[in-house]
Amino acid sequence: MTDDADAATVPANPADTAVVVVGGGIAGLVAALECAKVGMNVTVLERDARVGGVIRRETLGGVEVDLAADGFSLRGGVVTAVLDEVGLGGQVVRPDHGGVWIAGGSGPAPLPDDTVLGIPANAWAEDVRRHIGWSGAWRAYLDRLRPPLTIGQEHSLGRLVRTRMGDRVRDRLVAPLSVGGYAVDPDDVLVDVAAPGLNAALTRTGSLAGAVAALRAERESGAGEDGDGLAGLPGGMSRLVDALVARLDDFGVEIRTEAAVRGIRSSGVAGAAPWRVETGDGEIDADAVVVAVDEPAARGLLAEAAPSFASLSADVAPTVSLECLTLVFDAPGGAADRPGPVVHAVPGTRRAATLLHQTGRWAPLREAAGPRGLVVRVTFGGPGAAPATADLDDASATAMALAEASALLSVPLDEVRLRGTRRDRYAQPPPATARGVAERAARARGALAPAPGLAIVGAWLSGTGLAQVVEDAVAEADRLRRRLLFGGAAG
Repeated sequence: MTDDADAATVPANPADTAVVVVGGGIAGLVAALECAKVGMNVTVLERDARVGGVIRRETLGGVEVDLAADGFSLRGGVVTAVLDEVGLGGQVVRPDHGGVWIAGGSGPAPLPDDTVLGIPANAWAEDVRRHIGWSGAWRAYLDRLRPPLTIGQEHSLGRLVRTRMGDRVRDRLVAPLSVGGYAVDPDDVLVDVAAPGLNAALTRTGSLAGAVAALRAERESGAGEDGDGLAGLPGGMSRLVDALVARLDDFGVEIRTEAAVRGIRSSGVAGAAPWRVETGDGEIDADAVVVAVDEPAARGLLAEAAPSFASLSADVAPTVSLECLTLVFDAPGGAADRPGPVVHAVPGTRRAATLLHQTGRWAPLREAAGPRGLVVRVTFGGPGAAPATADLDDASATAMALAEASALLSVPLDEVRLRGTRRDRYAQPPPATARGVAERAARARGALAPAPGLAIVGAWLSGTGLAQVVEDAVAEADRLRRRLLFGGAAG
């Protein structure tokens, strides 16, 4: 074996490798941990006064409440692996009530049991007819009779359901889940990503209803996907942020808050660290930079370091404007004992898109809120529509949220005593199941190829959802550290 060959297999010393992570949201913190735990010198720069991004908590009405994600998907085990890493693995809790309800013109009712993405296996089932009526059931039944001319070929979930089962199934069962849960129109959801195996089952069974039945049978037997079970942490998901910060401190990672980054450029010095990160307090040299901010900010920061990325055609992720109002109040008698589902409104029937009954879902939060305390989050906005609260002042927006909560929970809340309220605005990227998300990430990362040592992570690339963000951040950090330590041989 030649000396050159030997050199190609000898890793660099991690302690001599400096990594700067720009952005202290979950993606940035996870990427920082992946680099730090192999011995790299890592610095995290966050422009705000706190890290964690959209995952945060606040005390409202004497109760500590999650203001964004209050749980995570167990799919793939990626989040639980990080929880194990930071010492929280043994504290995971499951929701008391994980059910989903749909609220249409006749009020809220549970999502039918025998469904996939809201698509029913049996349109005649009573819990299905409650939502789509007899005429909807008759139309959906035509799916069993139609010739299978395009079976297995449709990529759009909305078009597939509309073609096979009609508008009522699409609009009253499928759309509430995609719009209320992920702020994406079902026409823009990719079937093969949202429900792997559904198209193949369609081909085998000859109908969409048959495909749903087959897919559910596979899952129940353990042969297929086990769905996205939900889990959380007592005390809220901000505990993950706290634990990540503590673990990074164990590895000697420096986290600087209120440290805005102005730009990233090549150092231009032979034999020195290739990248220079410009902050308001000076410059930091780095062997690698992980940019963990939203797409517009990433384009600005990388304009000089990676012009091929910054000059990509106007491909900004189609974010959706959402407003969330979190309400803490003492409920009327008996209301606090109601099951705690997520309630998604049929699009166009309510001003709110969805309601999350947090005290009904999580026992630790229910105990903290007291015997009559309720914590609910009401979300407004969706694809192609501004939030109904957008132009309202805080008092009017709170009143609207309370009225929507009353309707979606079927509980009179006219005279409740509000203990605390919070209003938040978000620009939500599309989920991983949406059309174009994977291609956008591939183009963006491909454009960074001429600039070794640069990486980008975040929800605008991975799709929304803690599991997606964490999985993507781990994968990108692993790719980066392999390249830094092993060079081109490791890719």
